[in-house]
Amino acid sequence: MNVTAEKTVRDLAVENAAATKIFEKLGIDYCCGGNQSLDEACRAANLPLHQVLDSLEIAKQTTRLEQKPNDWQREPLADLIAHINGTHHKYTREEIARLGPLFVKVCSVHGQNHPELAEIRAIFAGLAQELAMHMMKEEMVLFPYILRMEESVIQKEPILPPPFGSVQNPVSMMEHEHDSAGAALRAMRQASSGYSAPPDACISYRTLYKALAEFEADLHQHIHLENNILFPRAIAMEQAN
Repeated sequence: MNVTAEKTVRDLAVENAAATKIFEKLGIDYCCGGNQSLDEACRAANLPLHQVLDSLEIAKQTTRLEQKPNDWQREPLADLIAHINGTHHKYTREEIARLGPLFVKVCSVHGQNHPELAEIRAIFAGLAQELAMHMMKEEMVLFPYILRMEESVIQKEPILPPPFGSVQNPVSMMEHEHDSAGAALRAMRQASSGYSAPPDACISYRTLYKALAEFEADLHQHIHLENNILFPRAIAMEQAN
């Protein structure tokens, strides 16, 4: 079997940032479900392995010709955390604030003919509440500790023991909450038939579905950066010191 096919989806996403766009388009879970091999992921999604491999190779070649993206496997953890906060956390908060009123508008007009809207709205409201608490815990507890730990390593000073025993403890909690968020995203996608707006959908309805699809893609990338890069690097740093 092709070596790439035997690699985990997580490893492929870490090695090549462009792969995440391919996985997103094909519906392959590279964040919470990234531990499966590419071959297993393709079989689960009923996708021809050779076509996915071709798409990944094209994306890899295209990336080489374009401006080189940040290598988050090597950049300082402080820079990665700043990126997560300034890009993904900021986007998540802004979209939650924008989509709430949009849900109200669309549900009031189309809710009677499309009862699935109420279900999607309820799932999103629960997800929004969970994400608000989740991001606050990261920004107030986990991220500051990782920053202090990295600073100590750079300064060649002893790492102060964390109040939570080990960085693995809050990481495990964050990963569990990521799994919950992933389940909510899948439930919304299923209830909306893949965010496919019905024929009678107005512009607000279509805008809502487009925004939810973009919210899903951003959250996948957000979780990928944490689960697959930030958290493993933080754990390795703690264990090495």
